[in-house]
Amino acid sequence: MGEPTILRLYNTLTRTREDFVPLDPYNVRMYVCGPTVYDYAHIGNARPVIVFDLLFRLLRHLYGTGHVTYVRNITDVDDKINARAARDYPGLPLNEAIRKVTEKTAEQYFKDVKALGTLEPTHQPRATDNIEGMQSLITQLIGSQHAYQAAGEVLFAVDSMPDYGQLSGRNLADNVAGARVAVDAHKRNPADFVLWKQSSPEEPGWESPWGRGRPGWHIECSAMSERYLGAVFDIHAGGLDLIFPHHENEIAQSRCAHGTKVMANYWLHNGFLQVEGQKMSKSLGNFITMHDLLETEKFGGRKWPGEVLRLAMLMTHYREPIDFSVKRLEEAEQKLRDWQRAASAATKDAVSPPDPGVVEELLDDLNFHRTTVVLDGISRDARKGDQSAADVLGASLEFLGFGLDSLLQPASLSADASVDIEEAVNRRLAALEARDFAKADSIRAELLTQGVQLMDYKDESGQRQTKWELVR
Repeated sequence: MGEPTILRLYNTLTRTREDFVPLDPYNVRMYVCGPTVYDYAHIGNARPVIVFDLLFRLLRHLYGTGHVTYVRNITDVDDKINARAARDYPGLPLNEAIRKVTEKTAEQYFKDVKALGTLEPTHQPRATDNIEGMQSLITQLIGSQHAYQAAGEVLFAVDSMPDYGQLSGRNLADNVAGARVAVDAHKRNPADFVLWKQSSPEEPGWESPWGRGRPGWHIECSAMSERYLGAVFDIHAGGLDLIFPHHENEIAQSRCAHGTKVMANYWLHNGFLQVEGQKMSKSLGNFITMHDLLETEKFGGRKWPGEVLRLAMLMTHYREPIDFSVKRLEEAEQKLRDWQRAASAATKDAVSPPDPGVVEELLDDLNFHRTTVVLDGISRDARKGDQSAADVLGASLEFLGFGLDSLLQPASLSADASVDIEEAVNRRLAALEARDFAKADSIRAELLTQGVQLMDYKDESGQRQTKWELVR
């Protein structure tokens, strides 16, 4: 396959695939927009978590574990959160109530994304812990005449930025005509957006030079990215739906506050997700959360292992739309089982790098499809008894976020049932040694009817061994 070449990424800002050159190879910096934690995160939220975890892993491999800083924020102040807090904690001051709501939902989010095989980001800041930074940015924008006060709000003046709209390709005329832009009399331009808004006594709020209020959505990420990554950093990523207005407005705020040509050099966006061929919505009854998939039997009548969800998300290129279905999960589960069976003879606790071919395919804008082709080839060699192939397959799967034990452990079996299976496996091995293949096949077939699948391999001394697993 040859030595890995440089990482190439599709940059939404330039609409081209570019060589990735970090500002500082000893501190590669990436920011990914996280969820608004007013309820359980839906499976659409899982896609950027998984995709950009893969990129995080790749960057750590290329530049060193200690040389990559990954920030994924938590939005914990929002009108939906306010409404949930008022409903669930009536009578409690709303600043306290929103914290109670978001602590509970954020805890579930962290649990869910961990089950997806993701690494913990370097920093996971909360918006409400960064109000001071937001106010500082707003003060700078007012001072440089990029923002103004009107009707109790502080608004960003889009006319003050001649090249506003580069990321989305929208010009100001498009924004004026767009249905998503609120046309309020106090705005100088209908496309101007809120940096700070007033809070009523019944709403959460913080004291500021512009009165008690709360931040607009976009200023939150500008403040948190600056705090942990600086005024300019390497990669900003998120879902396709965030390009406009969120990411466009982040760029406007950050560039105008700091006087920089860019906010981030590379902008990456994952594609949309639909469920069984339809847009996900509560009205259609197909609104699925990560919690639903991992811990209930709502989708396909069963719970799904997190690593299966991970592979199902990665099987389609991250920039393409994805149709999430039971069939897709079943295909991912079978593929993952095949790889894990092939890697089951890998040397335990061995520390080795992933296969260079796996890395090289990922260097091409995270081309996971071609990565699976490489893994399939290594799996074929491992199933033939190639110990080196089993070892490199195991290392590659671990690198990609897929453990070797999660699907193979018969955790639901009783001790007596496990003993019975082991005895049957030993009888079959004895039959094979005696060349009584009919008896060996009969035992294998009987075990399969009980949901037990066998895999033969040879250990380091050349002795025949058999592993078994439960299959559905």
